[in-house]
Amino acid sequence: MEIINYSEEHRIFRNSLRKYLEKAVIPHVEEWEEAGIVPRSAWKGMGEQGFLCMGVPEEYGGLGADFLYSVIVIEEMVRTNHSGLAASLHSDIIVPYIVAFASEEQKRKYLPGCVSGDIITAIAMTEPNAGSDLAAMRTTAVAYGGGVNVDAAGDAAGDTTGKGDGGADGDYFVINGQKTFISNGINCDLLILAARDPAEKNPHTAVDLFLVEAGTKGFEKGKKIKKVGWHSQDTAELFFTDCRIPKANRMGDKGTGFLKLMLKLQQERLVCAIAAVAAAELILEITIQYCKERTAFGRPISKFQHTQFELVEMATEVKLGRTFLDKLIMDHMEGRNIVVEVSMAKFWTTDMACSVADRGVQLFGGYGYCEEYPIARAWRDTRVMRIFAGTNEIMKSIAARFMGL
Repeated sequence: MEIINYSEEHRIFRNSLRKYLEKAVIPHVEEWEEAGIVPRSAWKGMGEQGFLCMGVPEEYGGLGADFLYSVIVIEEMVRTNHSGLAASLHSDIIVPYIVAFASEEQKRKYLPGCVSGDIITAIAMTEPNAGSDLAAMRTTAVAYGGGVNVDAAGDAAGDTTGKGDGGADGDYFVINGQKTFISNGINCDLLILAARDPAEKNPHTAVDLFLVEAGTKGFEKGKKIKKVGWHSQDTAELFFTDCRIPKANRMGDKGTGFLKLMLKLQQERLVCAIAAVAAAELILEITIQYCKERTAFGRPISKFQHTQFELVEMATEVKLGRTFLDKLIMDHMEGRNIVVEVSMAKFWTTDMACSVADRGVQLFGGYGYCEEYPIARAWRDTRVMRIFAGTNEIMKSIAARFMGL
């Protein structure tokens, strides 16, 4: 019996999305990989077809659809074998912060554009010296109030406390710092930024989340980072120099940013696990097909016992991952707290996907190391899954802590 019972509407949606991707995305993947970025028109096309932010409520332009629609998009995007059009990052990791924590005015301002593809989002947590340890971030957001004068460069004057007449909840914030490894960093129109109040001693209550629009004075996008994989993903460094934003751009009450991040990391890591299992399934599929077609010593290599054992072991691991994952998807949709299980799933499924990819390359032989074969890109792109959204070592530490170890 299947753990997830997809409805006929779900199946129609998957078929429609797959046909769209075959027509509008897959033919352009090589071009995007070479360019190192996906054009904004591709995002707009996804939005026009209703394939972005399906979970956004109808009053803000979304479909208000269940999470299974997101699962379908994640899986089908993985099958395009490229990472640049990061629809799941936008729809299921970043935009949910706006839905959950932004003001009503901000929701009406930004969410319709997120759904349509006119607004591309990014989230900035990682810094050069603060990756998995979010409490160690150095980017600061200092509140200023009504008695402060601001010069033409945006520098605050006449106040040395960093608070101004407005106190801790001043009229605006001035942001300084640097973020790195930010996916959608070049294309983004709207950024969710994690920054800290330098006056707050508790590292967990010092962090807040802010909405920063591209083009804001003092917010600069650095050059695209050259990576081993994910070539079409516009991953970049971001810089903030006396970047001034309105007080209203803080999401929620002061000191609640770290908690907000923790609340949303369950879904982020589940999204990673979904992508990892889908990637492993794709890699297994193309490897089996190759082994049936490739001949050696007068017969397909799939007829050799060693190859059969390798493929059976790979298929077993993929099926185990799928079973574990589908159970967690259903638990998540039912609103259960599965932080520990999702942490386990994130590290296990991404480790598994990397193992399957590596064994796939080995079965392809020399051709597996050639760019013209899809296994090469899949192998490159899968590796980073063990690093982002919290390294796999951090995932194990989280599980160990909850286990009382």
